[in-house]
Amino acid sequence: MRIAVLAFLLAVLLVFPGLVPNSPGHLGSLAETALPWCGLGVPLLLVWAAVRHSLKGAVAVLVPALAWAVVFGPAFAAGHGSGRPDFQALTLNVGGDRTAPGDVAREVKAIDADVVALQKVPRPAMGVYERELRAAYPHHVVGDTIGLWSRYPLRDVERLDLGGAWPHALRAVARTPVGDAAFYAVRLPSVRVGVTQGFAVAERDASAARLAERVARDPTSRVVLLGDLNGSLRDRGLAPLTRGLRSTREQAGHGLGFTWPAAFPVVRIDHVLVRGLTATGTEVLPDLGSDHRPVLTGLRGGG
Repeated sequence: MRIAVLAFLLAVLLVFPGLVPNSPGHLGSLAETALPWCGLGVPLLLVWAAVRHSLKGAVAVLVPALAWAVVFGPAFAAGHGSGRPDFQALTLNVGGDRTAPGDVAREVKAIDADVVALQKVPRPAMGVYERELRAAYPHHVVGDTIGLWSRYPLRDVERLDLGGAWPHALRAVARTPVGDAAFYAVRLPSVRVGVTQGFAVAERDASAARLAERVARDPTSRVVLLGDLNGSLRDRGLAPLTRGLRSTREQAGHGLGFTWPAAFPVVRIDHVLVRGLTATGTEVLPDLGSDHRPVLTGLRGGG
């Protein structure tokens, strides 16, 4: 009986994570972030049922197994995205103790994206990235620890203050092959898990809401948001962004696409979100030496 009850509760969590209250400690956001890993409860319950020789328990475990398949199975379906991209965009958080700026810059250049957004660039390393990427990307803007490099001319540059300890975003309009598109290079505030404060996402959520307001009133019909959002898109704290923008992973990705930490990714916190464009493909690239993995996305006009 206990196995069946736990199996039912696990299935409810997988299908309706929004039922988990966000207080205390933003537990709802934490549950939504860890949701794919809740599927590990299925084999654990199966082992328990086997130890107890409970056929009914084993049958009950099929319910959360089916729930996980329904929620996450479509991400593994073949045929996501198609067609030739009009241009490609890359996002990468280059922070972390493992990062060698010159080496990472050369790896980024070799990927051959048309627009590159880098976040958490150490201030002493910014000059290295500017020097290494200058030939491939004649147009670029930087602000604090964020940079945007482009093969296309940039205009209407803004450095956005989203609250918190540092400016978190850059905006610039690029003249792409399909017309003007507003690019946002973003790094939202970091989150932490602590005993006293729980899942500390309040600052990130506030910045996400401010960014969503800015994107919503952007006059440019095509928008590309590239960056480290420090959260899964299932996290209710990022809902203001996902209401107005579409995830390219959901459009054209394959698999769960985890990006952090780079050595063994367990969550996707690096995203490409769009409006007025369609993703032809998106992939998480191998570890380049940062503590995040890069995300490369092909885009075409219309969407």
